[in-house]
Amino acid sequence: MLTDPVLTTRVGPLVRVVPALDPSTWAGVDLVLISHLHGDHLHLPSLRLVRRARIVVPRGAGAWLRRKGFPHVEELGVGERLVDGDLTVTAVHAEHSGHRWGPRLTHGPHAPAVGHVIEAEKRVYVAGDTDIYEGMADLGAVDIALLPVWGWGTTLGPGHLDPLRAAAAVRLIKPRIAVPVHWGTLALPGVARTARMRRLLTEPGHDFAAAVGRDAASTDTQVVVTPPGSEVMHEPSA
Repeated sequence: MLTDPVLTTRVGPLVRVVPALDPSTWAGVDLVLISHLHGDHLHLPSLRLVRRARIVVPRGAGAWLRRKGFPHVEELGVGERLVDGDLTVTAVHAEHSGHRWGPRLTHGPHAPAVGHVIEAEKRVYVAGDTDIYEGMADLGAVDIALLPVWGWGTTLGPGHLDPLRAAAAVRLIKPRIAVPVHWGTLALPGVARTARMRRLLTEPGHDFAAAVGRDAASTDTQVVVTPPGSEVMHEPSA
């Protein structure tokens, strides 16, 4: 399974600042979950590399993606579930723009953004892109939460979590393990060389871990900071 895959070295004008994954890491994938339509999450060149897989998009986006030449597209709206083998996937709310071209435009493809709760042996919350919202407290028991802590620019627009807001989300979700994601991967070529962007490419995950560590209400959550492109390894808490 893949979620919001970016498998190439570029996303439009953005360049990947860490090595691309070896194709062997995603060979044979048969399920792809898409959280929303923005180009760094629904990335058409990456999806063409796995076009034979079952691709699940937010409700309302299926016809648009099928017209792009993808034969196995399904839709999943908030509160709806799908079963794939031993996996159960539930779409949940995300506080984020669902428009392909950003929050200020009204023409073009649109479908409400979602996150996903994936259940097998563990229960994993994959937030996609979202801001904090009260309903996070109602997700139920979460073993692992993958929470975005930044983006690809020097500032964040609406509908995103920064390290401090992601730490506040941990307080609501109460996962056993939290993994910061959506940082340190993409940047504009020129901006990537500035001191501010270099810091934003390396520090948000660690800033998130520090913020969770300072929060007395989050002492039962273990934060695992993993460099982008690396396996997430953890030692279960005693």
